[in-house]
Amino acid sequence: MTDSRSRPPRKGPPRPVDVLARIAPNASPHEMRDPFDIGETLTALAEIGEPLTIYPAGLPEPLLARIESVDPEEPHFVLDLAGDTPIPPGRATFVAALAGNAKLQFELESDWASQPGQPNLLPAVFPEFCLVLNRRAAQRCDTPLNGTYAATFTLLNKQYELPLCDYSTGGVGLRATPDQAVGLHVGKKIKGVRLQLGPALAIVADLEVRLMRPFRSFLLGDQVQIGCSFEQIEMQMHQQLQRLVSTGRERQRA
Repeated sequence: MTDSRSRPPRKGPPRPVDVLARIAPNASPHEMRDPFDIGETLTALAEIGEPLTIYPAGLPEPLLARIESVDPEEPHFVLDLAGDTPIPPGRATFVAALAGNAKLQFELESDWASQPGQPNLLPAVFPEFCLVLNRRAAQRCDTPLNGTYAATFTLLNKQYELPLCDYSTGGVGLRATPDQAVGLHVGKKIKGVRLQLGPALAIVADLEVRLMRPFRSFLLGDQVQIGCSFEQIEMQMHQQLQRLVSTGRERQRA
């Protein structure tokens, strides 16, 4: 469940400047197929009022909408369409930004009938899968296999210690089991995280979850990759990270 105390204000109605391009054919997105993850992601988009760009088949220009509500039990959600142009029956592609650092895309086919008396509200079912393209603003370094790299924090009175799989001056990537990932979702803010970045450097920073991706490891079984950005970090710590990233990049090239 989302912590309402850390929930950002909901954005206003979408504007033409909010239109997003589709994921490029030559990009390398990964697939999100777990209905729980899809529901969590759509719920996060609904809570912040993130604009959705819609590319309907048969229309020359994209449309804009927000997600009005999500019912993960059905599972379905309700679109709040901006403007007076309806979505024509058939297939449509939806694109949204995930906290500004990743792009979400999925396709649905429907007759796009509106709710009675509410022409702008359109029910829709969950997509079978979503494409997620992570867009890092900073170069990342993979953590060495034999190093001491971990994130320690407390969330909902539960203590976490998760291994780091990568780091950059913009954020870190964590790894968790599906059970450990319960309570975390895109948009979740985590305060006072202690990051152990090797034997000689530990910093404390606030993080925001930007990406969650399930995968299966041959050695560890089902895992979840959790991409986080720094919410607040002191200048001195940022400089220490820059030096660490530079050292890590040199080690990887070697």
